[in-house]
Amino acid sequence: MPAPRAREERRPLLARRPRGPRRWRRTAAAAVLLVEALERAAFFGVSANLVLYLNSARFHWDGQQASRAALVFLGASYLLAPVGGWLADAYLGRHRAIALSLLLYLSASSLLPATAFLDGRRSFCGEVPESSLGPACPSPDCPRASPTPYCAPTLYSGLLLLALAASSIRSNLTSFGADQQVMDLGRHASRRFFNWLYWSINVGAVLSLLVVAFIQQNVNFLLGYGITVGCVGLAFFIFLFATPIFVTKPPAGSQVSSVLKLALQNCCPRLWHRHSTRDSQGTQTLPAQRSPQPGPTPQEDMANFQVLVKILPVMVTLVPYWMVYFQMQSTYVLQGLHLHIPNIFPEYPSNSSVALRAEGSSYKIPEAWLLLANVVVVLILVPVKDHLLDPLLLRCKLLPSALQKMALGMFFGFASVVVAGGLEMERLQYIHRNETVSQQIGKNVYYAAPLSIWWQVPQYLLIGISEIFASIPGLEFAYSEAPRSMQGAIMGIFFCLSGVGSLLGSSLVALLSLPGGWLYCPKDFGNINNCRMDLYFFLLASIQAATALLFIWIAGRYERAAQGHVSQSCPSRDRG
Repeated sequence: MPAPRAREERRPLLARRPRGPRRWRRTAAAAVLLVEALERAAFFGVSANLVLYLNSARFHWDGQQASRAALVFLGASYLLAPVGGWLADAYLGRHRAIALSLLLYLSASSLLPATAFLDGRRSFCGEVPESSLGPACPSPDCPRASPTPYCAPTLYSGLLLLALAASSIRSNLTSFGADQQVMDLGRHASRRFFNWLYWSINVGAVLSLLVVAFIQQNVNFLLGYGITVGCVGLAFFIFLFATPIFVTKPPAGSQVSSVLKLALQNCCPRLWHRHSTRDSQGTQTLPAQRSPQPGPTPQEDMANFQVLVKILPVMVTLVPYWMVYFQMQSTYVLQGLHLHIPNIFPEYPSNSSVALRAEGSSYKIPEAWLLLANVVVVLILVPVKDHLLDPLLLRCKLLPSALQKMALGMFFGFASVVVAGGLEMERLQYIHRNETVSQQIGKNVYYAAPLSIWWQVPQYLLIGISEIFASIPGLEFAYSEAPRSMQGAIMGIFFCLSGVGSLLGSSLVALLSLPGGWLYCPKDFGNINNCRMDLYFFLLASIQAATALLFIWIAGRYERAAQGHVSQSCPSRDRG
């Protein structure tokens, strides 16, 4: 029906020549990619040194309190993703949801530079409470109560608002950018867009790690967090400026509520029967209220529910991959701190507080730069894949499906954690032979094996390759297979499940850190030389291998079912 379709989508306002659509679609997609890069630069600029910021003399939070705040912020930025997607689908539309999220992002991120100087902290947090004097501790083993963190309500509120804004942008900007490509350029253009979206994310990460994190650690946090606010402000301006060339779609009404009702009806029929009979009178007395409102029919609700039932197992079996992926931000870094860090940069007195340095050395490297290996891999391989590998495979009709790429990415993730386990076994052999090098990191001294940290490069390379084959096709799969009225929510669920993988990995570390666990090292005082982290890596590899086989089986059933529907010429689902 052409008339309703015309109301659903708003074409760009700018008039174009006959060859204009392709040019404007690319311009619109480029604007989305630039906004994504700036937003990611701001996000990593906030999170990279958040623990160091809260642990500094400005707030005097202890390490555990600062780490907990950072974990809450990172976890919320993933777990809240379905909320922003649902709001866009049901009420706001993607364009308005992104604009409002950027505005909230700008307001919430301004709190960090505002609290980076004394007058701002006094305005938002009040005066620093004086530490009360208590009786002396009679023994070194007596427990010490941690003081209440200064400015905690204000900072936690700002960080949660920032996480909500970041999660909403993560859910909606991805599918909004794909909408610009699908309209005129087809599905292969959508695949290329997801490649370059991930490339833009890593460009933002490089900008943040090389520039923002360095300024925060070596100059001051006011300037560093001021740059993050500037990135968000520039992203907001670019998004509004490019509005006339965007293809925008009004909210079509999310079918999440309908799907939840169908799930309740199938799982708990007695409860559903009681609920339906209780509301039957109100539904029957006003039959005309639903007729003028465009919406999905019960048959469409059931079809979309069946699609969701098929998509969710595929996405859930990807969770163990995320457990492996987030190791590069936790245990991989911890392992690197116990390897010999080579001398790279000359030491200057002005930046001596930031270094990872060997004792007695005159050289050091900033801590946040250890994550750049993964980022550089993605920045190099995405253009190679987009311009060389994918076109070649497409011409030869050998281009694998998104699910096949995801299975390949899980294999590379498995290989990465196996390599990390092998390196850890080699490191522990040096430790057991008492061949160590003392290495000072901040105020802590670690006893590292005389193995160069560059031995970690293979595991970072493998995890970077796995991103290209698992995460990017995962985004493509979630967007293309979701019913149109649930695209925002499905994208949010995809990001939410990646956060679940991170939390499961952290929970596994906490479980194995209990007395008797592989990671319980009470005599090390922060070192891991008496731990068996190699066994932890091999356990992760086993979990990844088992779920990869399950994923291959589920993906095979999904693709066979999809091919069967095509061969039977079934009516296509309503997708964007």
